[in-house]
Amino acid sequence: MRIDWQTLALQTINVLILVAILARFLFRPVVAIMDERREAAAKLLADAETEKTKAVAAREAAETEAARIAASRDAVLREASEAANAQREAALAAAREEADQVRSSAETETRWARAAEESAASDRSARLAVDVARKLVARLPDQARIDGFVDGLAQALAALPEASRGGFGAGDAARLIAPRALTAAELQSTRDALAKALGRTVDFAVVVDPAVIAGLELETPHAVVRNSFREDLKRIAEELTRHDGKGL
Repeated sequence: MRIDWQTLALQTINVLILVAILARFLFRPVVAIMDERREAAAKLLADAETEKTKAVAAREAAETEAARIAASRDAVLREASEAANAQREAALAAAREEADQVRSSAETETRWARAAEESAASDRSARLAVDVARKLVARLPDQARIDGFVDGLAQALAALPEASRGGFGAGDAARLIAPRALTAAELQSTRDALAKALGRTVDFAVVVDPAVIAGLELETPHAVVRNSFREDLKRIAEELTRHDGKGL
């Protein structure tokens, strides 16, 4: 085989010219385009990284803000709950105190009402007992309603202090109160008994008062001596009322 060096040289020159043409009109624009695209891609990547960084920062900021809001909400809810609990406790305490006051007031009113009712019942019982005693005494014979009380009146007069006894019949107008008019004998026996008790004669005026029931009462402006059923019944009624009141 024989090599045609002239043809080979021409083909080689053609190839070099083709390469030069391609390098000038194809490779350089393609490389430039590739460089531009590489730079654009790099810029896009850089922008994307920047946006990513911003997004991460924004997310972190949002998470921080969300945590702050959640903490603030929890604090507000906790304060509201504590305030509601405090108000509820205060309302319950006030309601309990008011209920205690109402109950105490009701108990006090009930006690007073019961005491008043029992006192009224006691008074009615005392008055009834006195009325019964008065009616029974009223059945005594007229003589017994005077004679049985003369000595007792004289003894009560004699038991008075000396200063009080001196006031009876010594210039003061004395009154002898009786349930009925005295007979002459009853009047004389009364004068004798009083004179014996005082050691001197006593002048008195007789006053009739049926409310005395039985007995005698001697009065002056400065001293009083009573020996009568009226006084006894009055004392009994006071004692009944007093003892019933202590029982309450």
